[in-house]
Amino acid sequence: MEPSHSDVATFTSLLNILDDALQRRPDRPALGLRGDDGVDWHWTYRELDRRSKLAAFRLRAAGLQPGDRVITWSPSSPELPAVYFGAMRARLIVVPLDLRMAPDTVARIVGRAGTTLAVLGTGRDAPDPHGSGLGDLPLTTTGALTAEPSADASDPTWLPPDWEAQADAWERPGRDDLFEVVFTSGTTGIPKGVMLTHGAILSSIDAFGLVIPPLEHRVVSLLPLSHLMEQAAALFYATLVGADILYIRSLNPRVIFEAIRDHGVTTLLVVPAVLEIFWNALMREVDRRGQRGQFDRARRIARHLPYGARRWMFRSIHRQFGGHLRLVVTAGAYLPPALQAAWEDLGVIVLQGYGATECGIVACSTLDDHAPATVGRVPSPSPIRVTLSDEGEILVGGPTLFSGYWGDPEATAAVVDAEGLYHTGDIARFDERGNLVLLGRVRNVIVLPNGFNVFPEDIENALHDAGLAETIVVETSPGRIEAIVLPPDRSLIMLGADARPHEHSGREEAALRARIDAAVREANAHLSANQRIAAWRLWPEADFPRTHTLKVRRDQVQAWAASETPLPMVHAEAASDEAVRGG
Repeated sequence: MEPSHSDVATFTSLLNILDDALQRRPDRPALGLRGDDGVDWHWTYRELDRRSKLAAFRLRAAGLQPGDRVITWSPSSPELPAVYFGAMRARLIVVPLDLRMAPDTVARIVGRAGTTLAVLGTGRDAPDPHGSGLGDLPLTTTGALTAEPSADASDPTWLPPDWEAQADAWERPGRDDLFEVVFTSGTTGIPKGVMLTHGAILSSIDAFGLVIPPLEHRVVSLLPLSHLMEQAAALFYATLVGADILYIRSLNPRVIFEAIRDHGVTTLLVVPAVLEIFWNALMREVDRRGQRGQFDRARRIARHLPYGARRWMFRSIHRQFGGHLRLVVTAGAYLPPALQAAWEDLGVIVLQGYGATECGIVACSTLDDHAPATVGRVPSPSPIRVTLSDEGEILVGGPTLFSGYWGDPEATAAVVDAEGLYHTGDIARFDERGNLVLLGRVRNVIVLPNGFNVFPEDIENALHDAGLAETIVVETSPGRIEAIVLPPDRSLIMLGADARPHEHSGREEAALRARIDAAVREANAHLSANQRIAAWRLWPEADFPRTHTLKVRRDQVQAWAASETPLPMVHAEAASDEAVRGG
């Protein structure tokens, strides 16, 4: 039987992925879009190839030269990958922006990257260029770049008859050429541009092939295409294995569920929060039907059966997802073991991975070994090298590494040592089976007066398992650990003097406080003496301060907790073993 794709190690650039797909399955569906009206349209791999050439020719016609940087700022849709592949053909460097980026962040990136053109998406969910931080940068759209040319020379879409032959004759990029510079605005708010070559991303794609089987994948894309995780796994690797990818232009949960069902999705790539939203929606429907007891009994039986039998037992639920969902791949945040177990009871294998923009995929669980609370092993066989420092920091070497931060050699030298190892800033350990277990971030570690290191993430995960999905743990005075809590239901909390409590808000608020108290006590029962929470406080706003990638700005939360100004809505519950912390 012919393999589903060629050996990625032989590819000279990411363009070979599209070449391979075009040769093997030219008329199979490649990329599609579902609009708010529920109507889908698709491009085949042949059409995607043609549209990428149209984008390439128009980018060059606009005066861009190899090595120029082009901003892309667009919702996910088939046109955006076509522009990515088109930029490759024109040997341009893509600078993808996240839709949630603030105008001042965009302006800093434009200035730092020296971009010459901005390519915007279209539609109601596309960014508004006015007041966006793009300044006087020339603008075009994904639709204009990929539009079919007109035969009328007076039409703006007209192209010369030999446009395709010209595009085919251009020199192609190599493995050492940059494909993109991804600016990651960390919790400091200072954008750093991660330089990624074709070869680095190809190496990550090669590693994906070692853990995700080349099945006949049908995928609904739910994560932004501006992020490496979605690009590498749900676009480039998915294209390599001939997946049928559907994009959604709606955040309406009903539209998303219907798209997953109608598309017959086999595989989902999501962050844990999305997986939890889906599960909660399923449980609301089970409760609405009064079937929770029966459902829980079935789960206890199913977990002892093969996965196919589990899916048959819960076939009515699987019909809601189209009846073909087999695999979920998740990364980017803590995956509660109970959530993983819940989906696997239904017959859906959940793989958890770990990586970073700077180093691509580092580790991932597999179909044969997907134990909870770990992110698996380094894909094997693979040239990716992973070691732990004496302090437990994850160090990564190998071909998936980035080429440094754009125009910032000092920042590069701060994270890449003389041996070429990238210092991730993440602390981990290996379990007895060789799986990587994440513990926390180096910069977040709390060193107690007795010398014991406490990772806030461990405590936050325990609180999550106890029912508090959003918390930030801080040290408010030496040895005193407190949890800053976003309540499970913000509607029950008065957010200041101007708030207007609804009827019975006092009783409801008391009930909510009791609920948080109970969750803190439950978490403390599972934490060591040094980790236990001495108090909790309600965060006084609707959400924590976050970066554009939705990471919490811990420094701002810490500053709020350390303020000498009296803090609203404080509840303290002293830990009985406070003296242990003081050593």
